[in-house]
Amino acid sequence: MFKVDLNSDLGESFGNYKIGLDEEVIKYVTSVNVACGWHAGDAEVMENTIKTAKENGVAIGAHPGFPDLIGFGRRNLSVSPGEMKAYIKYQLGALMAFAKAEGEKIQHVKPHGAMYNMAAKDLTLATAIAEAIYEVDKDIILLGLANSELTRAGEQVGLKVANEVFADRAYNSDGTLVARSKKGSVIHDADVAISRVIKMVKEGKVTAITGEDVNINAQSICVHGDNPDAVKFVKEIRRRLQEEEIEIASISNFIK
Repeated sequence: MFKVDLNSDLGESFGNYKIGLDEEVIKYVTSVNVACGWHAGDAEVMENTIKTAKENGVAIGAHPGFPDLIGFGRRNLSVSPGEMKAYIKYQLGALMAFAKAEGEKIQHVKPHGAMYNMAAKDLTLATAIAEAIYEVDKDIILLGLANSELTRAGEQVGLKVANEVFADRAYNSDGTLVARSKKGSVIHDADVAISRVIKMVKEGKVTAITGEDVNINAQSICVHGDNPDAVKFVKEIRRRLQEEEIEIASISNFIK
């Protein structure tokens, strides 16, 4: 039996600004990545998102990013390994407080945006992230891009690691994501995207933008739900996975 997690980034509203359709998306995923207040989210949003996840029986993950609210954490920052460790601990600690107040635990950490992409290629920064998590709670799972330095660093530090793939993104021949600035980086055809996901889960392969198949370990699928069409996609991908007899479960159920 194949198993896979469906994760989505939630809690990205801020003050009077509402971003995403959290209440709808959370019905169809098994894990959520909750913004920790630096790239998005605020204290009240964090608290309410934790409560909503608990009500829906969905596993909770921290989604720390760079302190770049105006850029939504998508701009690269030059940081030292020490700074990176402190950034992770600060944001993880904040979310852990809200989770503890609700009697919940943090299942995983998934860095956001530029932090995620930089750590996927830079082992030094990736190691800083992994060490920060390990020093806070070594039982927390590190969720990172499959075939990346981030997942390698997690394994080297001694964390449990989950490999993430993207349903709507194109891949390079080395297993990295095609930059959004390049044509064809985002897959808009839902049927094509879902067929690719099924192949990743069942065959462990993805067809790169250059045409060749690349080995990939798909343990968690990131699905975006910040517009009505995306919510339809989340529902459809869940239905198709179930038709393929792929069990959908949070990563803590099969990452040991």
